[in-house]
Amino acid sequence: VIERLMSDPSRIVHIRLHLNLGQRVRFVDGKAPGAALQLRSGTVVAMKDTQLTVQDDATRATWTLPYAAIELPADSRAEPRSPMPRSAQRPTREDFRVGDRVSFEDRHLQTRIGTIVRINQKTASIDCENEPGWRVSFALLRHVVDL
Repeated sequence: VIERLMSDPSRIVHIRLHLNLGQRVRFVDGKAPGAALQLRSGTVVAMKDTQLTVQDDATRATWTLPYAAIELPADSRAEPRSPMPRSAQRPTREDFRVGDRVSFEDRHLQTRIGTIVRINQKTASIDCENEPGWRVSFALLRHVVDL
């Protein structure tokens, strides 16, 4: 039963969603003497694809464990955080109109300011003063507000 629980993919995904570095967790000590499994407490110090490293609170030893060997604290068993609000997401084509003043950084990390002259399928054509036109992805554009 324990081996089936340890290899359950849904349990592993659930644990990975709720873990972060420095978090205090309890884990199964499979090397404990006797037939009973023992739960130890520790702090997550590294996370990899299939396993994580936990530092034991009592002995300061590090354990490399599969994710399924972790018991999450009671406060983290709730649903994971909601997705980012709309305002924090990348701008899309619908956020811009012809004539908008925008800024962006070119490949040399120079900030360019210009006006949108055309909305294309995946990019906007930008007219910057004293420069040839630019085609820039919508995700790289920022609105400029003139005061």
